[in-house]
Amino acid sequence: MAIFNKGDNEQIKYVSSNLLDKFINLAIEKEASDIHIQPEEKEILIRLRIDGILQEVEKAPLEILNRLISRIKVLANLDISETRQPQDGRFQIEKPDFKIDIRVSTFPTVYGECAVIRLLNQAKLITSFKDLGLEDKQKQIFEKIIKKPYGLILTTGPTGAGKTATLFSILNKLNTPDKCIVTLEDPVELRLPLIRQSQIMTEYKFDFAQGLRSLFRQNPDIIMVGEIRDKKTAEIAVKAAMTGHLVLSTLHTNDSIGALIRLKEMGLEKFMINSAVIGVIAQRLVRRVCLNCRESYKPESGLVKSLGLDETKQITFVRSRGCKLCRNSGYIGRTGIFEVLNVTPEINKLVYEDASWDDLNNLAIKQGMQTLRQSGLSKALAGITSLEEVIKEV
Repeated sequence: MAIFNKGDNEQIKYVSSNLLDKFINLAIEKEASDIHIQPEEKEILIRLRIDGILQEVEKAPLEILNRLISRIKVLANLDISETRQPQDGRFQIEKPDFKIDIRVSTFPTVYGECAVIRLLNQAKLITSFKDLGLEDKQKQIFEKIIKKPYGLILTTGPTGAGKTATLFSILNKLNTPDKCIVTLEDPVELRLPLIRQSQIMTEYKFDFAQGLRSLFRQNPDIIMVGEIRDKKTAEIAVKAAMTGHLVLSTLHTNDSIGALIRLKEMGLEKFMINSAVIGVIAQRLVRRVCLNCRESYKPESGLVKSLGLDETKQITFVRSRGCKLCRNSGYIGRTGIFEVLNVTPEINKLVYEDASWDDLNNLAIKQGMQTLRQSGLSKALAGITSLEEVIKEV
């Protein structure tokens, strides 16, 4: 880890004017999603989020903080004189073969303003539907769901689970000249051709609910709503799905069955849920083991039994020792694990009867749904990820 030496004003000016460029380039090289610039009592800590994990890469003298934050604010068109309030902005970097959208968030702390810089590589973020990481059976089920002419499709999971990437992979698959697709996003992260994308602006009273009401006059075939946050938005999204539109959105629940229960808890009538929701996909992201330093091992029989696996079979998992290629982390890149719920008439009947989560989940499994844990174990057994990653996420 390099540590910048403290020096005179000229050195501070030089360091602060070049530090941002240096770490943006480093973040691009290491395929990091975020740069964290965090002032401490005596120094600035700079970390990169790589494959979902924060890694410290540098320390810098506290003297350059104000110049560094000011440069970030200028690029993101923020107010450099305002240091007491959080601010959000964005700018773009163009490379010869790709563009990177950069979102900036500044936040006041006791040691000065901190900043988080999110890098969105357009070329890498538009994932092909076939490359999401769905199991073959899951892919077959979900392809049938998204081919339906109308209904509500939900993606669920915690923040950072890859829900937006899944939505855009679906839109990319459905995006043809004979379809009118309109989105409501907060913020607009990826730009897709043919699709009309709209930015939510709450300061002008243009929220998801207001945007959805106006969308009907745009004659859309497919509507993507960035997130269902409240009853009002949920009701309008459901009504859109019931009146001949295919609606895609996200919801914060732990699993697919939880999405149906969450809509009821929001106050939606059960007949509306049953009439609108046609599919739910719950997901998590797990890190891929490094192929260069991975090794196989046999787990203890007690662990195999606790995971619900067949003890009579020769079961092996993989783990990585860590090497230069993976920066000693043991992992390179991430993939998704999924739970795809096809909302059948039998599921709808249980929803109407206020059945418990257990009853709904058991029926879904009986009808062929692979759970998040099962999806994760499948990838661990295939040597794609480690058992530790699966257990950590699900």
